[in-house]
Amino acid sequence: MNNTARKLAALAGATGVAAWSAPVVSLAEESAVGPDILIPKVAEFVPALIAFLIILAVLSKLVWPSVLEMMEKRQAKIQADLDDAERSKREAAEEVKSYESKILEAHHEADAIIAKAKKEAEEVRSQVLAKAQREAADIIAKAHGAVDSERHKAMIELSSSVVDLSVEIASKIIGNDLSEDEQRRLAEKYLAEVGAPDERK
Repeated sequence: MNNTARKLAALAGATGVAAWSAPVVSLAEESAVGPDILIPKVAEFVPALIAFLIILAVLSKLVWPSVLEMMEKRQAKIQADLDDAERSKREAAEEVKSYESKILEAHHEADAIIAKAKKEAEEVRSQVLAKAQREAADIIAKAHGAVDSERHKAMIELSSSVVDLSVEIASKIIGNDLSEDEQRRLAEKYLAEVGAPDERK
């Protein structure tokens, strides 16, 4: 409210006080109390009406527009706050949907990564198992070869021992009629004939 409005309001207030003071004095002077006390006299009513109209005019011209403007601004601010709140609410709902979508997408990606990791682990396991089986087969084959080689070597050594033993036995049984070389050939021939059926089996 500007200075002119304040001055006019003060003037209107003073006029109203002056208008109302006269009836108060006159009422104080009258000592009679009756039903006429509630009905204003014309001399009292006219100044009060004039003061009221002056105050009303001053208020409607100077104060009321400011009050209306202030109320409109307040209403506009409240409406703007409500609009902002509604917009914030919509944005929050959209962000929640966006976050839910991202979380769902992350779950899908995690499931895909887990599935891929399981598949790769299965492939690695299969490769390791196949490699282990190949290595085991190689080890078994080498072991069989070593066993066969050792058995063959043992057979040769055993044959040699048997030949020596046979020669010694034959020399004791037959005597010294055969030479040692002849006895050895005889024993080897005998062993060959004995071992031939085993080889055919």
